[in-house]
Amino acid sequence: MLPFTGLHHVSAITRDAKRNAAWYTNVLGLRLVKKTVNQDAPSMYHLFYADGEGTPGTEMTFFEIPLVGRTRRGTNSLSTTSFRVPTDASLDFWSARFTSLGVTHEPVTNRAGRATLRFEDEEGQRLMLVSDEGERGVSGGVPHDVPDIPLRHAIYGLGPSYMTVANVKATDALLTNVLHFRQKETYEADDTTYTVYETGEGGAGAEIHVEHRDDLPIERPGRGSVHHIALRVSNEDELNEWIDHLDAFGVRNSGYVDRFYFRSIYLKDPNGVTIEIATDGPGFAVDEPADALGESLALPPFLEKDRDAIEANLRPLDA
Repeated sequence: MLPFTGLHHVSAITRDAKRNAAWYTNVLGLRLVKKTVNQDAPSMYHLFYADGEGTPGTEMTFFEIPLVGRTRRGTNSLSTTSFRVPTDASLDFWSARFTSLGVTHEPVTNRAGRATLRFEDEEGQRLMLVSDEGERGVSGGVPHDVPDIPLRHAIYGLGPSYMTVANVKATDALLTNVLHFRQKETYEADDTTYTVYETGEGGAGAEIHVEHRDDLPIERPGRGSVHHIALRVSNEDELNEWIDHLDAFGVRNSGYVDRFYFRSIYLKDPNGVTIEIATDGPGFAVDEPADALGESLALPPFLEKDRDAIEANLRPLDA
């Protein structure tokens, strides 16, 4: 089995797509590369933010659920999403920026040998910036060029995803025995112990950090929580190999799912955390020009016949 080439995307939940789009584009300087809908529930937005080109491994996506409640934080969750920035000095820039914009954040802290900066969005989404200074491993993307964020400090990829679980042995078995991650190291931070798992070339864009917490209630997801993490494979042949591999291990999975912009399979960690495996292509430029990504509502072909009804139920993001 070929290992995963890194993280593909992280998908989370928001109550308000319009405010979410404003925050992630204006505060973090990410590019809205796809404005579409949840293919399983097309009455809700599905927004994709990424680097300047919509590169796999740089994407954070949000499902809009207007009536969703607040997250009750706990175990068996994807507890923090991180983004990569070029240098330690970048964290100083972002710390000052967050202060000026009133963004909740903590001091810069060393985690697993990297300088990091924890912060939250308006809905309590737990986020982190991770310095790539001296980093080796999977490469990042192409920073989105915006006027008030110097390119030398801009976000250009996903960093490690953080998973908090009660049954850490079961998660370790899935990651190492089935998904072929390597256990890299353990470290202490935030008054707890994390184990680092890496895949592919390794590095910040190819890691999951697992925290063992059996003293917390199970997380109740809502606005500010993460729905799932996706791992990268290059093409459909590799995806089909993973389907066969999961079946051989008796791991329940969705089978092949066509998401139009990529192909996927879904499974659950033994603690109930949803994991997706997704292909790099076809990509976001399959249905709109690369220089106009995210500017209009994009629908996969099977939903195109319902465009009028779908658009009538969505609040314009630029209203």
